[in-house]
Amino acid sequence: MTATEVGETSEPVAKAPPTERPPARLTWQKLTFLPVALIAVLLATWLWFQQADLDALTRNALSGGQVTKALWQHIQLTAISTFFVLIIAIPLGIVLTRGAASRATPVVMAFANTGQATPAIGLLALLVIWLGIGRRAALIGMIAYAILPVLSNTITGLKANDPTLLEAARGIGMSPMGVLRRVELPLAVPLILAGVRTALVLNVGTATLAVFGGGGGLGVLITTGITNQRMPVLVLGSVLTVVLALLVDWLASIVELLLRPRGLQP
Repeated sequence: MTATEVGETSEPVAKAPPTERPPARLTWQKLTFLPVALIAVLLATWLWFQQADLDALTRNALSGGQVTKALWQHIQLTAISTFFVLIIAIPLGIVLTRGAASRATPVVMAFANTGQATPAIGLLALLVIWLGIGRRAALIGMIAYAILPVLSNTITGLKANDPTLLEAARGIGMSPMGVLRRVELPLAVPLILAGVRTALVLNVGTATLAVFGGGGGLGVLITTGITNQRMPVLVLGSVLTVVLALLVDWLASIVELLLRPRGLQP
């Protein structure tokens, strides 16, 4: 082997620096694509209505601000039910991961699974029989139907935390509440937010059944279109429900990305 060859072989090889995945961030594509698509769907629906031959019954079903009223009722049902899901499921999930209370987790999860496994229309019918016709029955049914994903994700997120991190936090003198607030919950945020996002979309869909309990919402338009065989009313109620569900999911995904702890960005 020549000296030149020895020099070449002994020369250290420069290693490329390890590449790091850039943190997920909000780009204009993420912010605009879905809203633009939804606006296009709404515009196409409006143009179809402009050229459609609407009879007197259809015009009566869509006049007098009834569409706006139904949409607003739908949003209210979704927001109120999701609020109660959060204030019930997240604290309950925290309690079920603490000490002796964790023994009750299988029982509580069985009840939560029963609530979602029961057909929504059947659950609503039972609640109407028990509570009478009105928004209260619809809201309780929606809460029971959507509580599972938030509760399950809260428990899973808290139990998935690395025990060594929790032990280190206790070792530097943090109180149990401090460990929960400053270590456990921040680490569990991604899973909890994913459960909240799922619950929101579930509530938008379930709110269409509130009409059968006297709760109003976009289900009024859908049932009117079906019972009276008026396709424009049915189409409008269905399109608005789908658009609202996709919009809520988009907003929840943005909030999920914004609230995710920076160190946990994918």
